[in-house]
Amino acid sequence: MIKTRRGILKAGVAALTVPSVFGGVMLPRSAQAQLCRATGIRSPGTEPASPPVTPYTEPLYVPDAMQPINPSALATPPDPNRHQRFDEFQPQKFYEQRITEGVWNYHSQLSALTPAQGGAPAGTGSLAWLYDGSTPGRTLVARYGEPVFVRRHNLLPTSDQVEMPIGYPAISTHLHNAHTASESDGYPMDFIVPGQFWDHHYAMMYARNDPNEALGSLWYHDHMIDFTATNVYAGLSGMAIFYDHLDTGNEKDSLGTALRLPGNLRFGGTPGNANGYDISLILHDVRFSQNGNPSYNVFDTDGHLGDLITVNRKVMPYLNVERRKYRFRIYDGGPSRFYELGLSDNSNFFIISNDGNLLEEPVDATSIVVGPANRQDVIIDFSRYSPGATVELLNIMEQLNGQGPTGRRLEGPDRMKVMQFRIIDSNVDDTSRIPDFLRKLPKINLREVVAEREWVFDHDMGLWTLNGSFMDPTVISAAPKQGTAEIWNFRNAGSSWAHPCHVHFEEFQVLEWNGRKPTGVLRSRKDVATLGPNDHVRAFYRFDDFVGRYVIHCHNNVHEDNAMMARWDVTPG
Repeated sequence: MIKTRRGILKAGVAALTVPSVFGGVMLPRSAQAQLCRATGIRSPGTEPASPPVTPYTEPLYVPDAMQPINPSALATPPDPNRHQRFDEFQPQKFYEQRITEGVWNYHSQLSALTPAQGGAPAGTGSLAWLYDGSTPGRTLVARYGEPVFVRRHNLLPTSDQVEMPIGYPAISTHLHNAHTASESDGYPMDFIVPGQFWDHHYAMMYARNDPNEALGSLWYHDHMIDFTATNVYAGLSGMAIFYDHLDTGNEKDSLGTALRLPGNLRFGGTPGNANGYDISLILHDVRFSQNGNPSYNVFDTDGHLGDLITVNRKVMPYLNVERRKYRFRIYDGGPSRFYELGLSDNSNFFIISNDGNLLEEPVDATSIVVGPANRQDVIIDFSRYSPGATVELLNIMEQLNGQGPTGRRLEGPDRMKVMQFRIIDSNVDDTSRIPDFLRKLPKINLREVVAEREWVFDHDMGLWTLNGSFMDPTVISAAPKQGTAEIWNFRNAGSSWAHPCHVHFEEFQVLEWNGRKPTGVLRSRKDVATLGPNDHVRAFYRFDDFVGRYVIHCHNNVHEDNAMMARWDVTPG
């Protein structure tokens, strides 16, 4: 159980969040409030405020797990020739998803404003793109060693019939950041138009067959070329959870290796109530029009900020919780907002995962910092509260435009409401644990490195660039060989914006962040490096198991859609 060593770890995380919000490198006091300019390089104009709504009146939506189907139910069988190593990792579970246009109740006060649309009567809900009728889609729950096959059907209306005023009804679904063959990765050019489907084969293998490279908290989202931000904003995101012999999902597991973290392998629940204790929370900030529909300024290429925070696509919801420990997998679904999240009473919790990768040791903290696509798993112990008490999850990071945070913290009533926890009286049986040690990090052997590359994030002529170029899917910007290791340098050339840098397929480990060794939650495996102004990150990569085309891009999806992306290929060794 928790020992006094946690005091040291708590000091480590403090250096990560105050005052440097990204890389854990202390900034001079004069620079603390100057991470990004208070006004943009360009002047996109002021967007109207959303209609007023009452916070904490909408129950949280807790997605259920996707339910497997009999493969004989597929209209056409899978084609093994379309997938690398399909025969070696034959699917044990099969799923289908259908993407449609409809309506979604973000908040009853917003739904009351909506016209008849999406095949629903007036006052029913806001326009949305949905996975099997919901956003977020149902959670993909999988286990290492059990390969998965998912067929996704694009049943959206054609572009001349679609009602959603933003986005484009062609889709490519990316499982972020599974160790997945290129043809199942959701490459932005691998899109399907209405009436088509795409098959995804997830081998559910550890990278390099190393259990220390297991992923836990993943998410799937649209990755259509040039329309990622708008398509995800329209509703196309969902969560995924991978379990194995350590992180089994069962706090009562008798398996000797099991960590017994909070969880009972139950998902879904009635509105405002969860069946389980391992709960995924994806944040999207949304701005709504006066008729209750999501609004979006496509002319603001800095980034889009909503003025209402949604959790699992519900505006400022509440969740009933028992007096016990819960594991929350917190995702920043973007498109452009950064968060520093803490509880309203400033009480502590334990961070156990960064970007879906378990840390070696839990970190005692009072806040977490996430940029678009970052994920952190935290354990909150509600046994310290009395039945009937409430505690809020708040955002205390100031951000005035899409470029990135200002570096200032919000205070008092300016703190942004995210969600409310309501403590209920119940017969609590909490057998979960917070172990001292979680999962060992893979070793880094610099003698394996065969090349060092640099990726510079900048802008030119109103668009965003990588290494001085705009996205061109015909250009291969790097071609590492399978079975090799490289060092990749991520540089933010800007002094007034932030870029969450995401590389598909492989996780990395930070060697240096602005010349310093990583500490706290940065000492982990990651797939997003959130670069503050002028940041420089050196990262260690290995490339194995599959070949094909992948991308590197800014996960401020507005920057990505405005050309800040590059193709790179894993080539045969």
